[in-house]
Amino acid sequence: MFEKIKNYLSPNNWKNDTLSGLTVALALVPEAIAFAFVAGVDPIVGLYAAFMVSLIAALLSGRPGMISGATGALAVVMVSLVAQYGVEYLFATVVLMGLIQITFGVFKLGKFARIIPHPVMLGFVNGLAIVIGLAQFTQFKDSSGAWLSFDVLFPMSAFILLTMAIMHFLPKFTKAIPSALAAIVVVTLAVIIFGIDIPTVKDMLSGGSMAAGFPSFSIPEIPFTLEALWVIIPYAVILAFIGLIESLMTLSLIDEITNTRGQSNKECLAQGTANIVTGFFGGMGGCAMVGQSMINIDSNGRGRWGGIVAGLGLLAFILFGSNLIEQIPLAALVGVMFMVVIGTFAWSSLRILNKIPKSDAFVLAFVSIITVFTDLAIAVISGIVISALVFSWKKSTNIEIQDSININDKKTIHHKVSGYIFFASSKNFSELFSEKIISDPVNVYIDFQNAKILDHSGIEAINSLTKKYKEVNKKLHLQHLSLDCRKLLLNAEDIIEINIEEDPKYKVADNLLG
Repeated sequence: MFEKIKNYLSPNNWKNDTLSGLTVALALVPEAIAFAFVAGVDPIVGLYAAFMVSLIAALLSGRPGMISGATGALAVVMVSLVAQYGVEYLFATVVLMGLIQITFGVFKLGKFARIIPHPVMLGFVNGLAIVIGLAQFTQFKDSSGAWLSFDVLFPMSAFILLTMAIMHFLPKFTKAIPSALAAIVVVTLAVIIFGIDIPTVKDMLSGGSMAAGFPSFSIPEIPFTLEALWVIIPYAVILAFIGLIESLMTLSLIDEITNTRGQSNKECLAQGTANIVTGFFGGMGGCAMVGQSMINIDSNGRGRWGGIVAGLGLLAFILFGSNLIEQIPLAALVGVMFMVVIGTFAWSSLRILNKIPKSDAFVLAFVSIITVFTDLAIAVISGIVISALVFSWKKSTNIEIQDSININDKKTIHHKVSGYIFFASSKNFSELFSEKIISDPVNVYIDFQNAKILDHSGIEAINSLTKKYKEVNKKLHLQHLSLDCRKLLLNAEDIIEINIEEDPKYKVADNLLG
């Protein structure tokens, strides 16, 4: 039993998972506080969310090694809800958000993450890296939004560069400890020993202290009315989609890096459960985090134990170690995040822009830009739509017909169709036969062996064609249609030639078959 638990949490990787988890816990603190400010809630609401989402998602996750917590992508949506209705409405929304995500998992809709094209994935990664990088520059400003003085900016910049240098060069000498953790410790000690006055985590806290108690259960205090439900539903749906998209995209990214495969539907259930619990315990909810996940992976964290340690470590910091966390210079944390940006950005995408199809290059750049200026959900959905339209257009122009008249019988003609017949190509298919209906001889054979009918639009195009040939009293023979196609052809009862050995077996995507 113990061995099963051990293998489930961290098979043969306890040391790396523990150290990387502690590093992630440190990195979660300023991120959670910053995102709480973005959402317009108390910092402890962000910290509670980071602790609970990290812990629960790690325990139930479909992707070991992935880190979850409070995120900026969700915070920017929450701010208007909190400003207009208050934090209790946010907690209720987070609970409903979790229920929606669990529904996705129950109905196994997470598998649709597989349809995300690679250019969209690269655009998402690049855009998110830019967003993470830009977010760090807020640390160079004071509470009024003005840039810090040169006396503060210079040493702060120097320690950022020192942090990045340690993270870059340390792995070349040893990988015994995570470079990010070593960098944070070294920079913190240097600032304390030499008494350098630069901003620390404590300076980010509105109350001047991070100390707080253990989160307690509470039902969100909102009216249980339809009016209140209609307020939270739109926010819950948007948050659920953004959370799942970011989580499943991060899952796919880590799959690619580690050459393993996560379980997308299980991840939907994990994220949903984490958000339901978080909403009832006073947290702002969350999802998978690309930056922290990359820190974990780069530190050789591969099991669930890393995320569990991150969550428990963050809770310990909140309860017992707040004084130590408050002393960490923001320069160290900004340096870590800058290295995450460098590691997250898909630099190879810049080299291949002129080597891939122009449509793919456009999608890659488009998704990157939209991610920066709007949000992740809009960017990814837009990228998928554009990719689907480009694919449909390309396939719609590949319909061809080869004619061959039987030499011994001038009254017979064979048409061999090749390509995909579906909603985008059905009109082209019909136009190819528009003139042939009149010019064709009495006996017409149409062979679909090299063609595939993909949907109801394709079926209707063939159905319409059979009707038109009937109207001019010509004998039409349809060959090599799948069984599904034959069932759906309403005007072809007596004109379909069936060859059981050669007829294709594929299914047609049509609601009449459902």
